[in-house]
Amino acid sequence: MKFELKATDSQSKARVGEIQTDHGNIQTPIFMPVGTAATVKAVHQRELEHDIQAQIILGNTYHLYLRPSTSILEKAGGLHAFNGWKKPILTDSGGYQVYSLSGTRKIKEEGVVFQSHIDGSKHTFTPESVMDIQRSIGADIIMAFDECAPYPCEYEYARKSMEMTHRWLKRCITQFDSTEGKYGYSQTLFPIVQGSVFKDLRIKSAEFIANQQREGNAIGGLSVGEPTEQMYEMCELVCDILPKDKPRYLMGVGTPANILENIALGVDMFDCVLPTRNARHGLLFTTKGIITIKKEQWKDDFSPIDVDLGGYVSTFYSKAYLRHLFRCEELLAAQIASVHNLTFYLWLVKQAREHILAGDFVVWKNQMVKVLMQKL
Repeated sequence: MKFELKATDSQSKARVGEIQTDHGNIQTPIFMPVGTAATVKAVHQRELEHDIQAQIILGNTYHLYLRPSTSILEKAGGLHAFNGWKKPILTDSGGYQVYSLSGTRKIKEEGVVFQSHIDGSKHTFTPESVMDIQRSIGADIIMAFDECAPYPCEYEYARKSMEMTHRWLKRCITQFDSTEGKYGYSQTLFPIVQGSVFKDLRIKSAEFIANQQREGNAIGGLSVGEPTEQMYEMCELVCDILPKDKPRYLMGVGTPANILENIALGVDMFDCVLPTRNARHGLLFTTKGIITIKKEQWKDDFSPIDVDLGGYVSTFYSKAYLRHLFRCEELLAAQIASVHNLTFYLWLVKQAREHILAGDFVVWKNQMVKVLMQKL
């Protein structure tokens, strides 16, 4: 993997760049649709590529390990061959899912013992096994195994968790560097900065991660319940330390406003389940604000969902029709809404790239944040 920094905004820390992988190039800043179990929910790969214009999607190590299993993925020739997606894929390490299973897992120095949410069976993730699992999945970019500290947590817990994450990272690097990809293309390992909302821990972690000199770096443990301003504060602190010539990935973030504000702080890559999860509940992100499509006010509004956004579903289907589909609990409702929201997110980061290059990103960003988060 290679990263080329193409432009930096003069009024903020926003950047435009390009990540080069064996499955294609990625223009940054970028949003990555989440395909937890080898699929972005309710969305065809054809729609991802042509309508949404996604450049990279995510897979989840925890879920793919349990179903369909690494043995099936290896027989298929990796996740790309299994799900038919020909562009880049990133896999998280399963650390966040293990964090979310707080009642059914035990964290030790060796790794994490957890129970499957499917059948209750016991499994163990270690830094070494997680590297091997992600080799089998075959993502272009893979994540180091980390512990995501909860919010809130005591300082001592956050410190010990961060230090263990660093020790795990060294084991991940050793295992990754001593193995090769299984499907004839290269893979890249991203370390993850932790440290909760404690400045000194975030600084220490960012410096440790930067010193590993990997091709890219991630920021984890944010958007887990902390106030938004603390997220921005930690993110800015970390971005000022992480190398400028390597991509920065803020994991699990976020709302349209979160994405724009963090782009301004120097983040290049984002992912979040928000656009598809909200879509399935009838909440639409649009260029004019947020629409709750199930509301009575849309029952006879025959205008397109969002004519300014462009894209097939946003301009072809009316608000009244989509509301009708939700009211009838038709499966097409979730599909239309999901494609629309993902189209919006990809449009948003593309607009950000264009305004960074044009030199008016901050003015545009400040206007958009006010508009995009208002409820219509």
